[in-house]
Amino acid sequence: MKAIVYSQNGLPISDENALYELDVAKPQPGARDLLVKISAIAVNPVDTKVRAGAPTDTPRILGWDAVGVVEAVGSDVTLFQPGDEVYYAGDITRAGSYAEYGLVDERIAGLKPRTLSDADAAALPLTSLTAWELLFDRLEIDAADEGTLLIIGAGGGVGSMLTQLARKLTRLTVIGTASRPETADWVRSLGAHHVIDHQRPLGEQLAAIGHKEVRYVASLTHTDSYYPQLIDVLAPQGKLALIDDPETLDAVPLKRKAISLHWELMFTRSLFHTADMQRQHQILQQVSQLIDDQTLQTTAGEHHGSISAANLRKAHALIESGRARGKIVLSGF
Repeated sequence: MKAIVYSQNGLPISDENALYELDVAKPQPGARDLLVKISAIAVNPVDTKVRAGAPTDTPRILGWDAVGVVEAVGSDVTLFQPGDEVYYAGDITRAGSYAEYGLVDERIAGLKPRTLSDADAAALPLTSLTAWELLFDRLEIDAADEGTLLIIGAGGGVGSMLTQLARKLTRLTVIGTASRPETADWVRSLGAHHVIDHQRPLGEQLAAIGHKEVRYVASLTHTDSYYPQLIDVLAPQGKLALIDDPETLDAVPLKRKAISLHWELMFTRSLFHTADMQRQHQILQQVSQLIDDQTLQTTAGEHHGSISAANLRKAHALIESGRARGKIVLSGF
């Protein structure tokens, strides 16, 4: 089968060897696996981080978001059958979705939303799981909570889904940050009550809209840059959740306000085969239903054409530029 791989980490994305096409063996499903014929994928920041920073001894297939049709199932599979259209975000320890076929454990896959194209559905799994887990499993927000949530980087893939979930499934006041007018408009369209500019002092802008303090912060990007400001605007006994990769993070300044710190990593459940690993199947099933009943919308931003090395290099370059809005999707080989 055709796959797009990298063999040497750290190459600039302009180098044709940064991502290239290779014929590899078609995988065979294990006991809990689905063998999926992949029709669409999405590109995430984690793809670029792994390509840049993770050495590999053999050609590695990147990519985690995928949509496709189940072609075969393992001996212990009970949740799906051949012919099912599925979507999933995968497992960071396994071969990725930049390929014609992929394997995924049934416990971390869901039925694709019926009302979306494959490409639009491919934008959803990783960001939906991350946003859902951050909001309900890490911050443990109740649907009736009337606190205030500040989302740093609300216009990106995770932010676009988190904004919707917080607005549609809770009673929170949702404040998103964005620095460009078009991104601010996008965040408002997804339901944010207010949008402020993360390139300007946060405290002043929050005070101006009547929110001197916030109960919750979801910091999705450049946490180390905003960290002192986030501590300032968080209310005593507030909660700070983050998903990005600061070089270091000093928790001591959180003590005076008794602020709790919450990390979200969507891959944790599959990485450690946690007892509640199947919750990701349940979340994806719920998201699919919420898409189909038009409570949520896809966060697909740009369609970059067919799944090829050249198009994936362009997608990686756009993500690395920091100017992507929503999710980058590709479909078909």
